[in-house]
This record gives sequence, structure tokens and C-alpha cells, in this order.
Amino acid sequence: MIEFRNVTKSFKNKPVIRNISFKINKSELIVLIGPSGCGKTTTLKMINKLISYTSGNIYLDGKDISKRDTIELRRNMGYVIQQTGLFPHMTVAENIGLIPKLKKWPEDKISKRIFELLNLVGMEPEQYMDRYPFELSGGQQQRIGVARAFATNPEIILMDEPFSALDPITRNQLQDELFNLQQELKKTIVFVTHDMDEALKLADKICIMKEGQIIQFDTPENILKNPANAFVEDFIGKNRIWQQPDLIKARDIMISEPVKSTGSRTVVQALEIMRSNKVDSLLIVDKENKLEGIVTLKDIRTNDITPLKLENIMKRKVEAVGQNESLISILKKMNETGIGYVPVVNDDSRLVGLITRSSLLNVLSTQYISQEEKS
Repeated sequence: MIEFRNVTKSFKNKPVIRNISFKINKSELIVLIGPSGCGKTTTLKMINKLISYTSGNIYLDGKDISKRDTIELRRNMGYVIQQTGLFPHMTVAENIGLIPKLKKWPEDKISKRIFELLNLVGMEPEQYMDRYPFELSGGQQQRIGVARAFATNPEIILMDEPFSALDPITRNQLQDELFNLQQELKKTIVFVTHDMDEALKLADKICIMKEGQIIQFDTPENILKNPANAFVEDFIGKNRIWQQPDLIKARDIMISEPVKSTGSRTVVQALEIMRSNKVDSLLIVDKENKLEGIVTLKDIRTNDITPLKLENIMKRKVEAVGQNESLISILKKMNETGIGYVPVVNDDSRLVGLITRSSLLNVLSTQYISQEEKS
């Protein structure tokens, strides 16, 4: 939806944006982040032509924005800044209805939209619509700023450190509200921040910048797991992924080659497989490696072993998780079911791994030791 191609920006012959190229897809929330002076706000402002670029091209829906009418371009984008940008002489309703009025919406449509948006940002319309900005708290003003950005239902919302001046509690509340709004409305949002915690909480993708260049542009998960270089690793904080357990997936912590067998094996053969691999259970799969069940040493001991095959004694109802299930979800499932293991399967129900309590302890203790060594 938005594409930068070899964009450069110079002030007084000094480059502040250096030949950057990246693409933002429809309905994505992209966070631009980096040290002060890295060019993130300049990049944001070039999208709505508040700042012109020196060379290169920026496209919106495949059309070069330099050929678009500037006023019309801006009226079709929401814009939220740190200081809210509310007009002090206008009421809340007048601030929210400003752009719809400029676009000549009917009065009844504007009124209806004001009510909708105030409810959307958690503010009672009858209580707040006739107030002036100075009568509101900082968090309430910022909510009105967000509501105004959504007024004409634009596809693109630009947000320049909108919550950075707020206290931590209000900031967390507004981050949650923005996330929920995005889940419901699916806008394309470009969000500037200097706070990595905020970026991880909100972003579909994060663009890390330094000295006018893009150092890494990827999902939060991939940036945490595979930082592009030492700068990114230091900037996001080493081992930060362990502070974000929702981003740790089954595939990151599973035993990738679990001990398994087919149901056609005999119990005697199963005992030998268990003994040689030093395990007390076997995952049972079919010829296509699809999970069918599990047999434990306890199951074998409670049955006459002589003629039996594993398919006759295996437990067929097995709790399994997908490769992308989070660590939090896995721990919750293991706790609720009281099981000490959980197989990991792909989308085709094929076995790809196993997570056990002991393997989890091993992963977590290894991480703890690693952090201790680095501290």
C-alpha cells in the first residue's frame, strides 16, 4: 500500500535519510524506531508530504505521491502527534468533526460519526463532546486526537510518538486501546516511537533505523530471535525475547527429533526402543508421520506384553500443540491437563517435535545461566 523506493532526504546538503526502500502492506501496523536523530519522524512526515524528499519515490496504492494533490492527500490520512494538535478554541465535537466538515459531510452524518468515535475511544459522548481541550486530562486529549484521526475513516493513520508524554498507566491503557482498535478496524498505521517495549506491544513489523538508514525491517519475533547485527541486538536489549514469552513458540523450544514408533511394533520392541533411548514413553505415528497416540512404560506394565502390539494399548487421545503456539499457552495447557509432555504437530498433523517438562527446564535454565554469564 505504501512503498519507499530509494528515498533520500537532505537538509542543507546533509543527508538525513539515505536511500531507503521498504514496503508497508494494507492493514499492517508498522513501527519506525531508532535513536534520536535517526530519521524516523522525517520518514513518517514524507508520507503525507509534510516534508518533501530529495530523491527517490514514495508510492501510495501504486501512485507516486508527488503527483497527488497535497491537501487532498492529507485529508485522506489520519495524523496523531505527541501534543495531540487539538485546536484549543474548538470543543471536542468540533475538533473531531473538523475534517469531515472540510470534506463537506452532511451535519447529521458528522454528528453520528462523532458519537461513534467517542464511544470507540471509551469516552461518553454526552459528557465530553461540548468540553474544550483544556478541560481534559492528557490521556483524554490523546484519545480525542486518535478519534479525530479516524474521523473520515481513512485507510492510513500516521502516529508520531502519540503516547510518549503520558504517564505509564495512561500510556499502557492507550496502547491497549489502539491495539484493540486496529484489530477491529484493520487500518494501515505507521507509528513512530523511541520505546522498544511499545514497538513490541503494537507492531506487526518493526523498522529499526540508524543515521538515516534502515538496519532491519522485520516482524518483532524475527528481530528478537535474529537481530541483524550488534547494533540491533544492543538496541532491543540482549535476551529481550525471554521477557516476551508470547513470542517464544513451540518450534523454538521443542525437541526436534522425538523418540517415536509405529503402532505395528510389538511391546517387546517398544521396551527395547525406550531402553536404548533412555525414555519412558513413545509417540506413535502412522506411515506419513501423523500422530496417532502415545504409549508409556506404565501402559506396558499394566498389560500382558507377550502378543500385544502398540496399537492395542496406546492412548489415542493425545493433547498436542501447533508449531506456532506460544510458551505461555503451552505451559497453561500442561498445567491444566497435568501432563508432563506435549507433542508438537504441523498443519497436517504430522509430528515435528516434543516438549516435556524436563526439556522446558533445560531450555529455561540454559537461558538463565547465559544471562548470568553476560551480567
